[in-house]
Amino acid sequence: MSKETIVEGIIIGGVGGAIAGLIIWLADLIKKGIMNKCHTIKVKKWLKNNTTPNQAKEWRSTRAIASHNDLTEDRVRFVCSNSSNIQLNTKEGNESKELWKLR
Repeated sequence: MSKETIVEGIIIGGVGGAIAGLIIWLADLIKKGIMNKCHTIKVKKWLKNNTTPNQAKEWRSTRAIASHNDLTEDRVRFVCSNSSNIQLNTKEGNESKELWKLR
């Protein structure tokens, strides 16, 4: 093997590795975006279906939302806090019990 072939192989390997890393990063970014959207839709749909029109001010706990939607409590906190359509109850002053509702 000549010196030129070794250098070309190193360059091709480096560029190929960089492209593969970029594709994996983009695929992971797209997957996270899709999962966030799906979980947000799932939580909003559950909140809408489990609140009667007469009880529009009914708050649901993080634990209740998580258990009915097969999500972790941390995931529900993340989804609800990042959604502009879901509101956190901050008026009762009890930070230990997180309550959520649709706006």
